[in-house]
Amino acid sequence: MAHASLEQSTSASPSARSVFDDTDAFAPRHLGPNAAEVAAMLETLGLPTLEALIAEAVPAGIRTLPNGLSLPAALGERAAVAHLKRIASQNQVLHSLIGMGYHGTVTPPVIQRNILENPGWYTQYTPYQAEIAQGRLEALVNFQTVVADLTGLPLANASLLDEATAAAEAMAMCLALAKGNRRTFFVADDCHPQTLAVVQTRAEPLGLTVQVGDAEALAAALSGPLGGEIFGALLQYPGSDGRVRDWRGTIAAVQAAGGKAVLACDPLALVLLASPGSLGADIVVGSTQRFGVPMGFGGPHAAFMATHDTHRRLLPGRLVGVSRDAQGHAAYRLALQTREQHIRRDKATSNICTAQVLLAIMAGMYAVYHGPEGLGRIARRVKATTEVLAAGLRALGFALGDAPFFDTLSVPVADADALHARAVAAGYNLRRFEGQARVGLSLDETCDLGTVQVLLGVFATDATANGRATPDVNALRHGVAVDFAGTAFARTEAILTHPTFSQHHSEHGLLRYIHRLQAKDLSLTTSMIPLGSCTMKLNATSEMVPITWPEFCDLHPFAPADQTRGYARLFADLESWLSEITGFAGVSLQPNAGSQGEYAGLLVLRAWHAARGEGHRTVCLIPTSAHGTNPASAVMAGFKVVPVACDARGDIDLTDLAAKAEQHAANLGALMITYPSTHGVFEAEIRRICELVHAHGGQVYMDGANMNAQVGLCRPGDLGADVCHLNLHKTFCIPHGGGGPGMGPIGVAAHLVPFLPGHPVVANVPEAHRATAIGPVSAAPWGSPGILPISYTYIAMMGGVGLGLATRTAILNANYMAARLKPHYPVVYTGGNGRVAHEFILDCRDFKDAGITVDDIAKRLMDYGFHAPTMSWPVSGTLMIEPTESETKGELDRLCDALIAIRAEIQAITDGQLDREDNPLKNAPHTAAVLTATEWGHAYPREQAAWPAPWLKIHKYWPPVARVDNAFGDRNLMCTCPPMDTYV
Repeated sequence: MAHASLEQSTSASPSARSVFDDTDAFAPRHLGPNAAEVAAMLETLGLPTLEALIAEAVPAGIRTLPNGLSLPAALGERAAVAHLKRIASQNQVLHSLIGMGYHGTVTPPVIQRNILENPGWYTQYTPYQAEIAQGRLEALVNFQTVVADLTGLPLANASLLDEATAAAEAMAMCLALAKGNRRTFFVADDCHPQTLAVVQTRAEPLGLTVQVGDAEALAAALSGPLGGEIFGALLQYPGSDGRVRDWRGTIAAVQAAGGKAVLACDPLALVLLASPGSLGADIVVGSTQRFGVPMGFGGPHAAFMATHDTHRRLLPGRLVGVSRDAQGHAAYRLALQTREQHIRRDKATSNICTAQVLLAIMAGMYAVYHGPEGLGRIARRVKATTEVLAAGLRALGFALGDAPFFDTLSVPVADADALHARAVAAGYNLRRFEGQARVGLSLDETCDLGTVQVLLGVFATDATANGRATPDVNALRHGVAVDFAGTAFARTEAILTHPTFSQHHSEHGLLRYIHRLQAKDLSLTTSMIPLGSCTMKLNATSEMVPITWPEFCDLHPFAPADQTRGYARLFADLESWLSEITGFAGVSLQPNAGSQGEYAGLLVLRAWHAARGEGHRTVCLIPTSAHGTNPASAVMAGFKVVPVACDARGDIDLTDLAAKAEQHAANLGALMITYPSTHGVFEAEIRRICELVHAHGGQVYMDGANMNAQVGLCRPGDLGADVCHLNLHKTFCIPHGGGGPGMGPIGVAAHLVPFLPGHPVVANVPEAHRATAIGPVSAAPWGSPGILPISYTYIAMMGGVGLGLATRTAILNANYMAARLKPHYPVVYTGGNGRVAHEFILDCRDFKDAGITVDDIAKRLMDYGFHAPTMSWPVSGTLMIEPTESETKGELDRLCDALIAIRAEIQAITDGQLDREDNPLKNAPHTAAVLTATEWGHAYPREQAAWPAPWLKIHKYWPPVARVDNAFGDRNLMCTCPPMDTYV
């Protein structure tokens, strides 16, 4: 495939490949339709070749890559994995005791194999369709319960992107809760430096002041002018240097001054420490990384946020709650969904639209597997081991102070550089304090007394001149503190008392629990998930293999650069490839979600304007059809949103755009545009749009959500865009994970490269750009690099020709489905030649006579074994379908057949053959319990309810619950594990 011409590749003919080519070429495996199916679909469309379709669907003026992409030749699957192994071998895996929010942990193999490495868990979509997401929703309620129990606050969300982002979200939440014109947020100087930096990045465009200082002096300072200015304070518990401090008085002083108190916490420490809720905290944030999730050089990890129930409407991200279904049984669903920025747009308090679901599920299962006693054993072992180390260091003459600690020590030393060198020689990384004569070290569950003995030997060299011998840990181990009993810091509240956390401690038990939950969910292992704008395509096994290699997953994000050369090579290659694919001069891999990519890209534009003395350019034009994160991100980045109308075809209304650009010319900062449009059409005037904005002093931000229709055909940089974010979890095959992880790197034109995000701990941008770089938007320098090998392997195995063919096939699949469905459902928008891009919209607004809504169609599709397309976005009352390139013609036909059969049922209601209220759509989905009940009180037969299509006789996915009552759940909000009698 790598050496075939484009025409040969699009034929997919065996004769197009040499007999000597690799037998494991990846592109034919990734692409669903074979040559015969491609020919059949083209015949349906009345076209001779795939290129003829592209000529009709994609305007000639934007096809900027007549010769394809200039990328390395495609590798076969085995060669690609071997290539990654060579890159991984350039990383050196030492035992990192650097801490700073990242710790060694033991991932139980039963969780690694059956969740992290299991496509039944990592290929699920966001659980918007609750009836077919009960497994992961229950797992997320477990996670929320763990967080609520440990923090001592009743309401926890279903995870955030990382601890630093969670802290920035908490700051925004404090601001929203504040009364009066308060603009100062206090951050304790013993918070993790990356957390402080992300908070400062978030504060600057909002005009907020971040005051950093000694939190022990804060109470006194609040009696002065600060007391009338502060709206919140962030404290670390335990501190980044390991000290555990009693924050009760400080919290009370902040609250008395009219602010809210945020505690950033270590969840393993909270197993032994007094809960933040008992200290009086208003909001608690942190990371659950050390609950069985590898460090991964910085991510992905599930952060958390917990707060009081009274703040539920301001809690960012997702919240899973318990409701009931149509049969009165307990059922999980996303609660208070109108909180999301999709609805609130520029009025949203956050642009977060995703989570770290897969990692949250891992962390929750870690707690389920160990239970309260097991977590207690792990925490006490860490505490006791650190106490032994502290006793040994004191015996060597090191002054550690008398502050209590959990797992982290800050040690004054005479020569920090020499000590670090000895530690590395012994196989350990310790924390560096720039310009300070001290080192830090944080023990974790992978450490034992042997670890302590080696470390004491490293430190003993400094004490040799004083004639001190290296202490024997066996002599030190007796009588050390294993918890905080007898102190003001001791936890008194019980944790994890729900039976779920005491029933699955054997591997057999947990294995069966995991698979029980998996069986309740529909994933890509079941059928296609045809969501428009979400690109749910193949996440190949060979792409997933490298992410659990120790060389990638066991590195600390702040490990020395000479130990991370493999990652540096991976980053350089991937940045180069993405630059070629997008036509941009530079790429930042730091944003760890699409929403973060939007935010980072807009901050870069804002910084460029400011550097030119035009910081007043803060107007951002956004089409009314835009994804809800666009206006939310713009407001977060300090822009004022001005909507631009769309015309009857769904394109940007050029007349309105020109008028708005002229009206705001003096202050125009940016236009945000999605390409192809959110309506699934290539707008022919994209170049003119970009030129118009540039002519009025603005820059063009392109939302890369639909990049799957551009790769190998055109490039944002060539079309006139200045910055574009890429959803690696869409176009470039990082799996959706049930709602995360994701990656949202940005590509920028040459003039914007100096402003790409930096980092306070690790130099991730060239030295020449460090003064101009915006602050970090993610906790780790390269976001969530632990999953970047997935996209790297995908691109390496596809090559330029394969990527171009993938785009063409995605467009073919969409146009084929649109053609089949058009006689039954009107297609809302098409391009000039009547073709669509890689997705299309079906109009379902004419079914009111039958009393049928898109929600009814979505639930009925579950009976056919399918996830619904995107509902009512960007047009209310419609379904947006994106089939992707990796679905076969047979799968496309099954979905078409299901939708056509449902249309016939709707017609039967209209014609009076089915009752308007009692029909298969209104009663969908039909559970096995309903179908097998003794009584069947419906006018239509059970056969029509359960097996409306022939393929269901071969394999049938059964929705575990009937239609969920969202309104009931919102009125009776319950977001932790419900009482067991709820299930009866």
